[in-house]
Amino acid sequence: MTKEIMSVMQDKMGKSVAVLKREFGSLRAGRATPQLLDRISVDYYGTDTPLNQVANIAIPEARVITISPWESRMITPIEKAIQKSDLGINPSNDGKVIRLVLPELTQERRKELVKQVKKMAEETKVAVRSIRRDANEQVKKQRKDSLITEDDQKQAENDIQKATDKVIKEIDQITAEKEKELMSV
Repeated sequence: MTKEIMSVMQDKMGKSVAVLKREFGSLRAGRATPQLLDRISVDYYGTDTPLNQVANIAIPEARVITISPWESRMITPIEKAIQKSDLGINPSNDGKVIRLVLPELTQERRKELVKQVKKMAEETKVAVRSIRRDANEQVKKQRKDSLITEDDQKQAENDIQKATDKVIKEIDQITAEKEKELMSV
């Protein structure tokens, strides 16, 4: 029974870390990546649709992103969606292609991004601790229902704590790498 609890817990924690990595990928570090646009949705015939499903996204240069909509009438909605986003970039178009030129990051903007990274990491740690709490509660319930012994409960709680510590350490490592990337010139 406790192996099942551990398996579910580790799966949930893994998903939390994967979400954090994806969010970090969408943070602008001075380099153009298609992931910067992952969180942007466009109104496509009345439906919120991810940008990468209505246009081709390319990186012709280190700090330039080009967006080629599959339908020319989508240029205006795409530009509006980019302007409403938290990217802080003004799009320009030539009637067929939208260009996003990423400015060099200022030291002040880098510090803001580091704060954002730390906040995201802390939110993920809170989620991981919540998953740990749920797993511990399930183990206590099993003990209360006499499905496991007191020794089994202690061992399961130790295993849960070790798994949690490992994930928290991974989150700290990912966060440190992202901070280093943001602060490097």
